[in-house]
Amino acid sequence: MAFVAVVCLSLVALDGWNSWNSRSEELRQMSTAASNLARAMAQQADDTIKEADTALVGVVERIEYDGTGPAAVERLRKVLASQVTELPQLDALHVYDKDGNWIVNSRHNAPENLNNADREYFVFHRTHAERGPHIGIPVKSRTTGRLLVPISRRIDQADGSFAGVALATIDIDFFMKFYDSLDIGEAGAVALVLENGTMMTRRPFSAGTVGRDMRDTDLFRAYTAQGPAGTAYIRSAQDGVTRLNSFRRVANYPLFVAAALSKDEILAVWWHDTLWHSAGVILLAGIVGFVGLRLVRQIELRTKTEAELRRARDALEKLNKTLNTLAMEDGLTGLANRRQFDATLDTEFSRALRDASTLALILIDVDCFKQYNDIYGHAAGDECLQSIGRTIAELTPRRPGDLAARYGGEELAVLLPETEVADAVELAERIRHAVRNLKIEHTGTEAGFVTLSAGVDTLSPVPGAGQAKELIRSADKALYVAKTAGRNRVCTNEDAGPDG
Repeated sequence: MAFVAVVCLSLVALDGWNSWNSRSEELRQMSTAASNLARAMAQQADDTIKEADTALVGVVERIEYDGTGPAAVERLRKVLASQVTELPQLDALHVYDKDGNWIVNSRHNAPENLNNADREYFVFHRTHAERGPHIGIPVKSRTTGRLLVPISRRIDQADGSFAGVALATIDIDFFMKFYDSLDIGEAGAVALVLENGTMMTRRPFSAGTVGRDMRDTDLFRAYTAQGPAGTAYIRSAQDGVTRLNSFRRVANYPLFVAAALSKDEILAVWWHDTLWHSAGVILLAGIVGFVGLRLVRQIELRTKTEAELRRARDALEKLNKTLNTLAMEDGLTGLANRRQFDATLDTEFSRALRDASTLALILIDVDCFKQYNDIYGHAAGDECLQSIGRTIAELTPRRPGDLAARYGGEELAVLLPETEVADAVELAERIRHAVRNLKIEHTGTEAGFVTLSAGVDTLSPVPGAGQAKELIRSADKALYVAKTAGRNRVCTNEDAGPDG
């Protein structure tokens, strides 16, 4: 009887353990869902503001170049009206002079005697010389009464003194329409907050929350503590509901978003299933009293099966990791292989195109390597390549996107995002000198030691023009120049002369 009682208690405990794991899994899945919501919100905010800021850049350039004469202002008003029509997030575009007086805006009906010198964004630009975008605290329009998010840029005189402000306003309703489309449950919440703690907008929406100082809230403290992205269970300062909050910084602007799902709603289904399930287990425990021995055997079989499945899963994961490493790594040098190089090149080319940055490539060839193999044998050639590969790996920077790879045979490559030609040439020279200083004997060269030749070039991708392979071809041309010029040197395309 005691044994049967122990079995019954174990069954109840096992059910509790499974239920707790189910609860943890439910919370984990909802944490992922909240993180995805926050990522989507951050991207939407970044895209929305970037489009508005891009329009402001053009406005500032026109004002500083064309001035504010009547003809220039009339042309500018038409441009502003056209941009507001094309960008649905824009409520309006405005330009104010150095005293805060209205000069021109995108609306057909011009406001009378409008002066915004007291607005926070105007005061900021008047007292700060920075030319970048400024996201101000939400304001209520003096002409329409709407709640707006101001995006602004400073306008300068030719001598650099303050000349006024270009302003784009985004209707908070634009954000709310997007937030209303998100499935966050009945008690969920989402928010857009400035990094200085100012609430921009929130769903559920309340005009009283717009512009509220959030610095004393648990949400703001969690964001400050965890950095640009994180999750936390927080009791809302707005309505007292405990939620799973996932927050994320907007990529290019001083804002962060928070997506919060009610903990009670997350666990509602789990509670319902658990109560019914637990009742069934208790009933089953009574039956187990009559069939204890058989149940013990079933539990042993189940435990054994679960252990085997875990071992099989662990072995499969280990095998997958090994296969993935082998698929992306050169077996001889330990550098990335051609497959990984091609994939990384495409990725970094797309990133450079998106960020309007440069991408540099160093293409390296071991001088007279065929002769080295003929003189010393292929085993020595492999050791030589291994030594060179280790040297290149040690000297290659560890930034995201930097990659040292074996391109093929005795050719190696170093990919360097956001790097200018001069910096790439400097690195190539360091690699060349380091390999020369290894003093690997090679009687087939003039130096008597193994040396390298390298071709270097950079590419600044332009939308609609050029491909990643052009960088390889260009660096290869520079390598050819280095080889034909006597080897043991670093060359760029500029060294090839006007005929390439």
